[in-house]
Amino acid sequence: MSMLSVLRKIVQEVSAAPDLESVLDLIVRRIQRAMRTQVCSIFLFDPVHQRYVLRATQGLNQEAVGKVSLSMTEGIVGQVGKRAEPINLEDASRHPAFHYLQATGEERFHAFLGVPIIHHRSVLGVLVVQQMEHRRFDESEEAFMVTLSAQLAGIIAHAEATGSVNMEPVASPDKTGTEKVPPVVVHDKRFNGVAAAPGVAIGEVVIATVTAELETVPDKPARGVERELEDFQAALESVRDDLSTLGKSLAQRLRPEEQALFDVYLRMLDDTALRGEIEKRIHQGQWAQGALRDVILAQVQQFSRMEDAYLRERATDVRDLGRRILSYLQESAGPVQMECPDNAILIADELSPAMLGMVPEEKLAGLIAVSGSGNSHAAIMARSIGIPTVMGVVDLPFTRLEGRKVIVDGYSGRVYVNPSDQLLEAFERVIRDEQAVAAGLEGLKDLPAETTDGYRMPLWVNTGLVADVTRSLDRGAEGIGLYRTEIPFMIRDFFPSEQEQLQSYRNQLEAFAPRPVTMRTLDIGGDKALPYFPIEEDNPFLGWRGIRVTLDHPEIFLVQVRAMLRASEGLNNLRIMLPMVTSLHEVEEALRQIDRAVEELQDEGYQVSRPPVGVMVEVPAAVYQVRRFARLVDFISVGSNDLTQYILAVDRNNPRVAGLYAAYHPAVLRALQYIARETRREGKPVSICGEMAADPGGALLLMAMGYEVLSMNANNLPRVKSAIRGVSLVRAQSLLSRVLRMADAEEIHQYLRETLKGLGLGQLTRPHLPNQQ
Repeated sequence: MSMLSVLRKIVQEVSAAPDLESVLDLIVRRIQRAMRTQVCSIFLFDPVHQRYVLRATQGLNQEAVGKVSLSMTEGIVGQVGKRAEPINLEDASRHPAFHYLQATGEERFHAFLGVPIIHHRSVLGVLVVQQMEHRRFDESEEAFMVTLSAQLAGIIAHAEATGSVNMEPVASPDKTGTEKVPPVVVHDKRFNGVAAAPGVAIGEVVIATVTAELETVPDKPARGVERELEDFQAALESVRDDLSTLGKSLAQRLRPEEQALFDVYLRMLDDTALRGEIEKRIHQGQWAQGALRDVILAQVQQFSRMEDAYLRERATDVRDLGRRILSYLQESAGPVQMECPDNAILIADELSPAMLGMVPEEKLAGLIAVSGSGNSHAAIMARSIGIPTVMGVVDLPFTRLEGRKVIVDGYSGRVYVNPSDQLLEAFERVIRDEQAVAAGLEGLKDLPAETTDGYRMPLWVNTGLVADVTRSLDRGAEGIGLYRTEIPFMIRDFFPSEQEQLQSYRNQLEAFAPRPVTMRTLDIGGDKALPYFPIEEDNPFLGWRGIRVTLDHPEIFLVQVRAMLRASEGLNNLRIMLPMVTSLHEVEEALRQIDRAVEELQDEGYQVSRPPVGVMVEVPAAVYQVRRFARLVDFISVGSNDLTQYILAVDRNNPRVAGLYAAYHPAVLRALQYIARETRREGKPVSICGEMAADPGGALLLMAMGYEVLSMNANNLPRVKSAIRGVSLVRAQSLLSRVLRMADAEEIHQYLRETLKGLGLGQLTRPHLPNQQ
């Protein structure tokens, strides 16, 4: 078998291991066998005691596991960790850093190869192989170990995190490095994700379980062994009845070999080993859904690893059967919403807008998603209703957190599990300060956003939900700069009709009349997919999205534009905006389609006229054609979120690179200034919608650049208004001039915060947050 096949098999097998100890044990056994060495060991770094602890071995003394350890600078293991690179030695005992660990029995072994286990730039530990003879491991062996270490790092990090969350003991040596002490409770375990909606929340975890999705089933104690067993038996009988009925109804249409599939399923249901294993876990205290999840997923992994193609395919059958049983168990368990604590923190593998309904609004304090992005519709909804949210927390062992206390830091994109009293106190202070600031801003609703030297800055809002309307008007919004028309498309299982769209759009236009409402035409693709119109692409952000989709489907575009125009009849406060434009041809074609819709409706007797039409500048190509666009349309609007990620080539929804997404990057600021200057030269209005406009410091820079409208989520509007009312336009222009001479995004960000503090507006900036490691 090739090294690549071996590697793939090891990673696949280790991924299925239930806990950290099993993961480590599997790794050392499989590597020792694959490399035909006498020893394979794993030392993991214990951050509490700052030592590398032997956590698993194949070949050394098993009694040393968990007892022996090395400091960060001790031994060759310490050197591998310190240098974060492999060390390959013919005879380890001759190395100046060699430290003999007596309890391990390693004195017989000479050849040594140690490679660091690195995850997100942090050294988790060291993977070691040893042999008796004096020899140097060859290049292919070293490459295999480095590759394997990189592949396993994420799995180990996840398993280690799960162990920490479950408060498993962490080895703590005495001075000799060989004594085990009582377990250490791991507090303030931190997980990093993407900041999706600002704010801080402290509360108790509620897991959002997706219907019949095995991976999302959380750990929960049995509600009573007998009750769980009865539910499980009833679910089995229901599935058996379903399969028998289905098999009989299809008997005339299926060939005998296809009919036999139902018999296979029924035999699997009767498999005493499968049923017995699930019942055994229930007897051990796990609820029926969790027991089913563990056993079915273990079998799926087992089948998936098999060499025989036919047997590998049986993994799909096992999963399907598991999902059928799970759906009946979920049905008998009743709705999730029944058991919600106050200050609930809702966690899901991937949050959907529908899941937010699982928790009553008055009890929902925060949101966490293992996958997903800051631009997902769940995140947009969270920002709209002001719920602190962190997305993309890929290492979070979420199914094991039901009922746990956590802190959601929606500013930094961090989640803390098992917070200590000190950390709770620090974040509670942040929440109290936030509440005080919000209360102090309430009186600004009816006041204009006007600088101290009399410059008036219109503040509009970004919306997409019905609930946004009331919230926006309560905060003094003067218009809608971005209405996301995808929302009506997302809440259905098929494209909404012209009449259905008309009703959604009319609600927005009526609520804001006579204030202007800017409706963006359908912007799907990228990270915004419709379940009934899937777009599968290797690189969706550079693919078929925005105006590209709707121009390729004029039947969708025309129906939407007709609905918008009809909705505006008698109100005349509609503006239409075209997303993701890159060429003049796209603008010209879209304008032709809009003119056609206007003519059709006029012929049908509707009192409509062509509304103002604008384009969104979201990609670098549009930046350098902005004057040409301005000559064709009535206004220009910048989508700063997408523009920033395209200029910096950073997907801000990817937790691995989200830290590189910098709204105040000098290149981004120069592009924004260029757009404003070029558009004004054509005498057309220019606005901006995006997170930068929602930040008080960013709003001052944009005002100084000449943007005539700032559009933001409603929750940030009072802060931005307060910042504008606290400075003069001249002072803002001076601030911009200074910032444009700076070369570093973080330096700019810091300078903006210091400037706001100097102006007495420090309470409007992001609060000072505890920075736990």
